[in-house]
Amino acid sequence: MADADIKTVRDMDEARLKEELGKLKKEQFNLRFQQATGQLEKSSRIREVRRAIARVQTVLREKSPKVKV
Repeated sequence: MADADIKTVRDMDEARLKEELGKLKKEQFNLRFQQATGQLEKSSRIREVRRAIARVQTVLREKSPKVKV
């Protein structure tokens, strides 16, 4: 999912987005742990996952009901 484009993310429903967000956050935690212990092989994956999380959060915010201020 991390390399999916924004169109793919926008096509997902809200439940699927929340599930994907949970998976990405778990992966991010595992990558940080690997980095701290010196076991991380591909450091660029941290950046990819971070951007995928931002992408999913953006779409979730777009789909949430608008609150007028």
